[in-house]
Amino acid sequence: MPVLGTKLHLPSPRRRLVERARLTDRLRGDGAETPRLVLVAAPAGFGKTTLLAQWLGSSGRRVAWLALDPDDADLPRFLTHLVAAVRATEPEVGSDALAQLEAGGTTSTDDVLVSLVNDLDTLDGPTVVALDDYHVVDRSEVHAALTFLLDNLPPQVTLALTTRADPPLPLARLRARGELVEVRAADLRFSTAEAETFLNDVMGLSLEPALVSALETRTEGWAAGLQLAALSARSRTDAGDDAAHVAGFVEAFSGSHRFVLDYLVEEVLERQPEPVRTFLLDTSVLDQLTGGLCDALTGRVDGRQTLEVLERENLFVVPLDDERRWYRYHHLLADALRARLAARDAERVDRLHLAAARWLAEEGLLADAVRHALASGDHEYAADLVELGLAELRRTRQTRMLRDWLLALPDDVVRRRPLLATYLAWTRLYEGDVDGVPPWLDAAEAGLDAAAVPAVTPSASLARAAGDRDAEIRSLPAMIGVYRASVAQARGDVAGTVENARRALALAGPEDHFPRGAAAGFIGLAAWAAGDLATAVDTFTDAVGSLASAGMVADELGATVVLAHMWVARGRPAEARRLLEQALATATDRPGPVLATTGDLHVGLADVRREQGDLEGAARHLETARELGDRASLRENRHRWFTARAALLRAQGDLDGAIVALDRAAPLFLAGYYPDVRPVAAARARVRIAQGRLEDARAWAREREVTPTDSPDYLTEDEHLTLARLLLAEGDASTALGLLDRLLDTAQAADRGGSVIETRMVRALAHHACGDLESATGDLAAALALAVPAGYCRLFLDEGEPMTDLLRQTARVARDEATRTYADRLLSVAQRPSGAESTALASGDTLSERELEVLRLLASELTGPEIAQRLFVSLNTLRTHTRHVFTKLDVNTRRAAVRRATDLGLL
Repeated sequence: MPVLGTKLHLPSPRRRLVERARLTDRLRGDGAETPRLVLVAAPAGFGKTTLLAQWLGSSGRRVAWLALDPDDADLPRFLTHLVAAVRATEPEVGSDALAQLEAGGTTSTDDVLVSLVNDLDTLDGPTVVALDDYHVVDRSEVHAALTFLLDNLPPQVTLALTTRADPPLPLARLRARGELVEVRAADLRFSTAEAETFLNDVMGLSLEPALVSALETRTEGWAAGLQLAALSARSRTDAGDDAAHVAGFVEAFSGSHRFVLDYLVEEVLERQPEPVRTFLLDTSVLDQLTGGLCDALTGRVDGRQTLEVLERENLFVVPLDDERRWYRYHHLLADALRARLAARDAERVDRLHLAAARWLAEEGLLADAVRHALASGDHEYAADLVELGLAELRRTRQTRMLRDWLLALPDDVVRRRPLLATYLAWTRLYEGDVDGVPPWLDAAEAGLDAAAVPAVTPSASLARAAGDRDAEIRSLPAMIGVYRASVAQARGDVAGTVENARRALALAGPEDHFPRGAAAGFIGLAAWAAGDLATAVDTFTDAVGSLASAGMVADELGATVVLAHMWVARGRPAEARRLLEQALATATDRPGPVLATTGDLHVGLADVRREQGDLEGAARHLETARELGDRASLRENRHRWFTARAALLRAQGDLDGAIVALDRAAPLFLAGYYPDVRPVAAARARVRIAQGRLEDARAWAREREVTPTDSPDYLTEDEHLTLARLLLAEGDASTALGLLDRLLDTAQAADRGGSVIETRMVRALAHHACGDLESATGDLAAALALAVPAGYCRLFLDEGEPMTDLLRQTARVARDEATRTYADRLLSVAQRPSGAESTALASGDTLSERELEVLRLLASELTGPEIAQRLFVSLNTLRTHTRHVFTKLDVNTRRAAVRRATDLGLL
């Protein structure tokens, strides 16, 4: 969506203004440190914008101006306009932030603001970022973004706001630190001297001091009231009324602001020439006015000239650019005019909105065109415009605006248009209303045969939007199948998921890479839910490839996170790590803003490295993901940071911290995206078992109705393995063995390597508890043979002392050397301090965590420059690290370092 340039211009001062030195001096300061925030807060009509523009126009400061409107409450739009405002004054500033915003779905709020702040910090001299009419913003995410900006502004930059109400910003803190300059309604009220200057010098009246004082008193210095009163008094003077009549008018002037406004607007309107009065009423439906747009509404050709006249006559017209091309009415006047127009001719209001929509659409201002089309009541035309804009809104993840557009249309209009119905189904799915999706998909499917490309012929500026719309309509059958598969997935209907996904694949064309990838992904997820991990991995690998072919890098890497989870479930953590590291390299090497799935990749790597016993590496990845924040994570993955954190805390021995992290994870879990094969509640029960709080764990089992006699099922397997651990802790090893035997038979039959490893491990503990050491060591040896080469470690060690004891006994009695080696390797990891910062070498030297990371990359096929890029260091720094590694390992080559590290168990 293009940014309307007029929003970015400091309002040009009228030819005559009251000099308000007492206020501009306060804003200018006394030469001390630049304030962090200038707040001009007062009710409507107090001259907030005029004062701020007057100060900034004469301050000598660099000014980035943004006039806000209600649509700016949408965070992506707000950020886009904020960056555009800064770039309007310094084109080189904010270029990276703009690139991040143009990435659409990958937009990251903090990254955009950090980039913008860094650029602002390079500017010389004082700079003011001014946001006019901030009260129109009512979204917490925008307030949070502005708070971040306030907290991190460079010292030479000031943020200035005009607003009708105090914004939810840290005003008290800024006030206490002396970083806030405030101008309130009491400050903005015109003094008697200022009122006299305004009424007599600016407005051209010749009122006696007593009459000036009376008007100032009756209006309480309210600038809008004074201006309206002056217009009415001037019209009386122009009409030939003598001084006595004018004095009588002033004496009679009284009442609350609302009634005064109603009275004076009526007086002003009634005394204007008919052409001017009609122009004011017809154009009052517009938020911003320009000559051509006004002509489209009035049917005249004098729009620009009329606006210039209105400005000269001080009829509440505010120029928005230096060229005097765009204007706006004073908000109070516009409201009054609209009310008058609606009362006189409601049908005309609709026609005016429609004319505005058509003109704006031809100019490529689609968002504004849609707003007027919706207001016009011409729902079919509005729907045509909405169809043109939907693809871009989804691509840029402007979900709120997309939803609002669709909900503003009557249901019957949406239902008759398959594209709109499908998009409305998508918004229901996005908001978690699974039951609300199928009715809209039914409507979309029912209308497919009758669907045709809409008749709207857009202007050249909307050619891309038209192309997107036509492509979306052609691919609707496949996308409907994809969304039906997503509903089935959310409901746990494996067969339905597969059926709909296969239908989508059959309907997708060869170039429809996105629906093909999504459909293949759902087939893979269904196979995962059914426990067919081989099919799940193969099919989901194809899905990742289709997303790559579609050029959807963020989605491709996000799908890789899911694929890695499948490989872990299949019993191959090392393969999962390889995939994740490869994907992370793609994400970090890619120019431009941080991708929306980069944080998810770090979380996935953290969990795999924790499992492999690298607790410090896991902590490092989790910290990186935390620093990236939600902007680098898909909504459906955000609970995983806390589950991974809980697993790490448990490995470090902090069981209470693990419970806290799992409690944070539970409300973030969004059902329906992936099979819930590792329920948060079951993970919490396992920690309770480790804490010895068996009654809490038993309460979980009762709530979930998990019993030892249940039939084995993959989706409940994790819960049954948790129950087996609970039975062991309660001393009922024989019952646990019966359950574990059935679980193992099912896992082996399905070739689920991860399930086989874990079940054999728990069964080994059960045999050990029964005193059957031979069976216990046999099960453990079989589990170790599969697990340790594949990259498992913490799965065993998290079982605590019973497992450590069994490992020791296995290491002593095992007949084959491999089993003893595996057991010894796990025992050596168990003996390391959980918070160790380095790994000891035989020579007594140590490798730091950074050197260990270098060593692991030296063992890969990456070149030196590629390793440096991966580590975000220069090649010289990498060489320094490499020399230290070689010295501590007592080697001279990369190959020798890898061989020596392998012998020492460092790789």
